[in-house]
Amino acid sequence: MSINWMKTLGTGLALTVAASTVSAETLRVVTDPSFVPFEMMDEESGEMIGFDMEIIAEVAERAGFDYKLNTMDFNGIIPALQTGNVDIAIAGITITDEREKIVDFSDPYYDSGLRILVRNNNDEVTEMSDLEGLKVGTKIGSTSYDYLKKNLDENDGVTPYPGSSDMYMALMSRAVDAVFYDSPNVGYFARTKGEGKVKTVGKLYEGQQYGIALKDGSEWVEDVNDALASMKDDGTYKKIYEKWFGPMPEEK
Repeated sequence: MSINWMKTLGTGLALTVAASTVSAETLRVVTDPSFVPFEMMDEESGEMIGFDMEIIAEVAERAGFDYKLNTMDFNGIIPALQTGNVDIAIAGITITDEREKIVDFSDPYYDSGLRILVRNNNDEVTEMSDLEGLKVGTKIGSTSYDYLKKNLDENDGVTPYPGSSDMYMALMSRAVDAVFYDSPNVGYFARTKGEGKVKTVGKLYEGQQYGIALKDGSEWVEDVNDALASMKDDGTYKKIYEKWFGPMPEEK
């Protein structure tokens, strides 16, 4: 990885991950380090871990490429793909029509949605309409921010934060009244650091699917899709899923 490319990404983390083929092409992969449990920094090892990290490692091995992993804020990921500064991104990226105009996506690899998170003693917020006029934290560049701006008439209190930890801290310190973000992320926080202090409420909004994003015109889309399909067929995907999220829902 060149120094100039490191400056372009604006991050100090660069990991080289080898696939099984010695002569495999090395691709530039980027992730957002704050979307737990999909990707997060392990404090003991200093390495990125999480559901997405295990998925991309398995995909790379099966598709036949090596990769260098780097991190950046989520709102910079799509632009980095668009300009060709990175080849692949995996960061709980929701597949949308708007994004598909400028980048390629793999087949969906995770079904998600958006959820409301409030402090444990808040019994007044139970649905989207209850957020009208309140201070609501969400993440910069996310579909949850777009959803709030479109669906709340009184949305002046919607505050985008650069990282998920920032918006959770804002909720705990009472700087915001609620958080609205991806369901698996808010649920993970409620079960771990926020246990007994915060709770998820209401239904799942705007069913979403996550995809691995590739730069437009990438030659690796088919190989990535084949890798994902084989992982689901042989049970590898289920094993990784249940490690991070518990029992896998039955398909409808």
